[in-house]
Amino acid sequence: MKVVFDTNIFISAFAIPGGRAEEAYLLGLRGRFTLYTSVPILTETAEKLREKFGWEENKIIQFLRTIRDITIIVKPRSSQHLLSDKPDNRILECAEEAMADFIVTGDKHLLSLRHFKDTDIITLSDFIKSISE
Repeated sequence: MKVVFDTNIFISAFAIPGGRAEEAYLLGLRGRFTLYTSVPILTETAEKLREKFGWEENKIIQFLRTIRDITIIVKPRSSQHLLSDKPDNRILECAEEAMADFIVTGDKHLLSLRHFKDTDIITLSDFIKSISE
């Protein structure tokens, strides 16, 4: 199964230990699914960790290395303009390039789409429920 995490899922997995996002991340680490990302997603994640959580650069670099080691980083060849929020479009581009089965997100704009091409867009809770069955 191919999965793309939105920025908010990555941040929750690392900034809020013991939560459902960390649980999903650990399931990926154990090989329950293959996690895909892209440089724009990692860049946005780093920016949010810096601006909203006050993480220092060395901690952000360590975080990015951890993500790099457990994901497949794709370089999207298409550009999407479906949603008004540009970072949301980067998630769609990554999913399209990866031919992902799921985008996991808490973002209401992405969730409102429900599907993008052959990719289902679901909440973290629904994703954990589906992978645990």
